[in-house]
Amino acid sequence: MERREKNIERQERNIKRQEQEAERRQKNQKRQKRQSEEKVQRKRTQKAEMQKERTQKEETQETEKSQGVWKKNDSVTLTIESLGAAGEGIGKVEGYTLFVKDAVPGDRIHARIVKVKKQYGYARLEELLQPSPDRIEPRCPVARQCGGCQLQHLSYEKQLEYKQHKVADCLARIGGLGEGVREIMEPICGMAHPWHYRNKAQFPVGYRMEREDAEKKEAGRRLAIGFYAGRTHTIIDAAHCYIQAEVNEQIVEIIRGFLEEYQIPAYEEESGRGLVRHILTRVGFATGEIGICLVVNGRELPHQKELCRRLTKLEGVCSICLNVNQQNTNVILGEELIPLFGEPYIRDFIGEVQFQISPLSFYQVNPVQTRVLYGKALEYAGLTGQEVVWDLYCGIGTISLFLAKRAKAVYGVEIVPAAVEDARRNAKLNGIENAYFTVGAAEEVAPRLERPDVIVVDPPRKGCDEKLLETILSVRPERVVYVSCDPGTLGRDIKVLTGGGYGVERVQVVDMFGWGYHAESIVLLSKLHTKQNIEVKLEMSELDLTAAESKATYEEIKDYVLEHMGLKVSSLYIAQVKQKCGIIERENYNLPKSENSRQPKCPPEKEKAIRDALEYFKMV
Repeated sequence: MERREKNIERQERNIKRQEQEAERRQKNQKRQKRQSEEKVQRKRTQKAEMQKERTQKEETQETEKSQGVWKKNDSVTLTIESLGAAGEGIGKVEGYTLFVKDAVPGDRIHARIVKVKKQYGYARLEELLQPSPDRIEPRCPVARQCGGCQLQHLSYEKQLEYKQHKVADCLARIGGLGEGVREIMEPICGMAHPWHYRNKAQFPVGYRMEREDAEKKEAGRRLAIGFYAGRTHTIIDAAHCYIQAEVNEQIVEIIRGFLEEYQIPAYEEESGRGLVRHILTRVGFATGEIGICLVVNGRELPHQKELCRRLTKLEGVCSICLNVNQQNTNVILGEELIPLFGEPYIRDFIGEVQFQISPLSFYQVNPVQTRVLYGKALEYAGLTGQEVVWDLYCGIGTISLFLAKRAKAVYGVEIVPAAVEDARRNAKLNGIENAYFTVGAAEEVAPRLERPDVIVVDPPRKGCDEKLLETILSVRPERVVYVSCDPGTLGRDIKVLTGGGYGVERVQVVDMFGWGYHAESIVLLSKLHTKQNIEVKLEMSELDLTAAESKATYEEIKDYVLEHMGLKVSSLYIAQVKQKCGIIERENYNLPKSENSRQPKCPPEKEKAIRDALEYFKMV
């Protein structure tokens, strides 16, 4: 009898749970329908208001246009001619250049000017009059608001052309290789299937305000899990993403239901209160293993065993852990991991090499294209089994271990201690005994290593440190393989290496980030063997890099950074970054007033923002 009663109770609980899930789905469907109807109504209202304003300002604008004057909120009609460094459309109105987000070459559009500069301005796309033949309908309904895909409205074939041209332009103009570089560039390696290619996802958790009752105009606060809108910390509540692994949608909905059921609070940036900050997932495309990490403002999660029980029903989930981040910061991950289920890592393969990947590990997000990229690096390295290889900026050893099977020895250098520990562990996991990893700055550690035949560098977006380039030129390996995620800094560093006795032989662009504007590339440089000397006459003006300063003033750079990144930067910070990029400032400009005085150093996030601005203005 007791067993029968327990079975009846279990069945009743299951029925109740199913009813709750059905009710939750109905609520979600109603909410989505209401949001869709409100969105349509807002668009109709906005369009009517825009047409009214355009008519009212027409007479005033005609007078100003005749005088060559443009101002904020002017409506303009223009044709988009090209794409900028960040994927924005570029067009001209009576010789005045405008940058328009979400526009593509060939579009004929109405736009509203949102910012005016002396030589250029920014405008917002308001009406598409005649679409470009290369424009397509984005798959994602929130592609324009979300900051993840900047080019989902452009055909994939044209995206590849854009990235190939972007790398070629930076090598020709910044790298000093001229238009001849296009002749040695191989065709870009695009993706066969440019959807659901990312093995890593990060979902911010927070709240959004919405009206529960349109008639009473009562505001309600709802849990939001999704993605940040472009250049903001406003969360777009959407679990489905067309470039992430498809299983993420199920993971997010399970966690959403769990947090709502047990009323576990999301973290609030403004107050620093709340618990759950982010959800991070990793998927092993080769192994099928799934790792889930919740970033929390504490050291435990209420009812965490119940959450693990629900998540482990999904096939492949083998790792669930908490990441402790109790700092008031925009940095997503803290340093401490607390395992809740399984090991704090998943396993995956690149080719035949196996890797253990924790939530803290750096690992390329596109595993299919990573194999293409590393295969090309191995080809460019030209290994026969007798070479000593340096892998600088080695991370968790992904390239090092890929090369080690065909090299005499590989020395990996990485500044992050945890990454070096992962690299050593991965070498042991694969039985590789000729790969050695060292913690430290590459430019400081490299001179103490065995003399190399080949050097591979895979630096962050800021490119190679100046001292590291000097070290490469001093040890003079036969070949240098440069893997780049930023065409601007690639061009800058290639100019240094070619000026030091190396020639560019091959260039390959690999699309790692479909529907985004970033371009990954790999360059092979070989040492020039010649004893001949020639005399070349150069004018000093040809060597004066300060000509780059004419591209944009300090005030224009400040305005760009504030407009696009929401950061305020000083002239001192701009000068520091320009010097790092090889743009020579006036002698003694911004030097300390005395030997003992100290200058503030530009923070990393502001340095990146300034570098983006310099690339935007084509100064690097």
